[in-house]
Amino acid sequence: MNAVELAYEAAKERYAQIGLDTQKALDILGRTRISFNAWQLDDVKGFLKKDTAMSGGILSTGGYPGVATNPDQLRQDADMAFSLLPGKHKLSLQATQVDTAEQIDLDEIEPKHYQAYVDWAKERGIGLDFNPSCYSHPNSENGFTLSSREADIRDFWIEHCKRSSQVGAYFGKELGIQAVTNHWICDGYKDYPVDQEAPRRRLMESLDQVFATPVDQTLNLDTLESKLFGIGVEAYTVGSHEFYMMYAAKRDRSLCLDAGHFHPTEDVANKISSVMLFSKEMALHVTRPMRWDSDHVVSFDDATQAMLSQVVRGGWLDRIHIGTDYFDGSINRISACVIGMRNTMKALLKALLEPTAMLQGLEDQGDYTGRLSWLEELKTYPYAAVWDYYCYKNNVPLGTEWMKDVQRYEKEVLSLR
Repeated sequence: MNAVELAYEAAKERYAQIGLDTQKALDILGRTRISFNAWQLDDVKGFLKKDTAMSGGILSTGGYPGVATNPDQLRQDADMAFSLLPGKHKLSLQATQVDTAEQIDLDEIEPKHYQAYVDWAKERGIGLDFNPSCYSHPNSENGFTLSSREADIRDFWIEHCKRSSQVGAYFGKELGIQAVTNHWICDGYKDYPVDQEAPRRRLMESLDQVFATPVDQTLNLDTLESKLFGIGVEAYTVGSHEFYMMYAAKRDRSLCLDAGHFHPTEDVANKISSVMLFSKEMALHVTRPMRWDSDHVVSFDDATQAMLSQVVRGGWLDRIHIGTDYFDGSINRISACVIGMRNTMKALLKALLEPTAMLQGLEDQGDYTGRLSWLEELKTYPYAAVWDYYCYKNNVPLGTEWMKDVQRYEKEVLSLR
């Protein structure tokens, strides 16, 4: 046995003493597909139009060299990132990341415009998710899309969202892996509006039209993502948490909880159980807000751990779709992918290595002292040895060894762009 295997065997025995099967945890982790956001690789610019000005609360800062400027480069970079991650996962695309020579607009997208991604994903056994791109477009320049006062603007975005769901369903059908099409809009006001109801009524009516076209939700799950505020819409966001929560409940739709889209003092982990009581499925966007929704690379921190622990404790891994959502153009973009995805998987593994039944038993008995004692003790259990073993068995680098591969890739590929 080598050092990794010896450390794993010791950790395996330690966890067995509290009734945990480390191999079972690794099997579950291996079956869980986490969706990585492709916009980390192209700075959210997409390939629909060249020199698109960013607007609608979307902004990737930094000018690190080597950003993907076309679909081939994006897939090449995604290949590199996925090669450094254990397991099989998913790539989440923005609608603007089309791969076509046709001159089209967002209300004209079809599955064929993403066929190259489907062929690529099939070869690799990964899944694809999708997102309408309701921002950085002439029809969103006044700050409103689906809730616009102008009927022609609303119709444009309604058509775009309808087609986005159909693209997602095509992904699910072709790949045999359910896609998630996540609907987020930038709509809102910089200062306080007098009429807060009318934009939300228009958004409600627009969404009703979007979802009036049936899409098989087993192939594509449509989710709705709220936001507290954004750049340029600091005072009022049409698609608030309360709006989407009520809409999802009344219309039997699914929510997306984004870790960065709430007030910094709100506990997103605490929201999951309430949503899952009333929803068949939901999406969870793992990100790291820094004072607000700044979409920093996911860290292996308490907030991330708390969210993934709730997912596991509730037994919801088959009903909650986990994805990352961040973009940082100030560092190597592939490194950002690997760091954020690995940290998300580490948090999930640590959650799987918790004796939940025992802890719940102490809680049910009113033994809160015992519960706290065990929760603190588990923080120093050897989950890192189990993680290293998982990477080793999946033939991906351990520790920070993956950085050598990225540095070589940067020298041979990124620096030449």
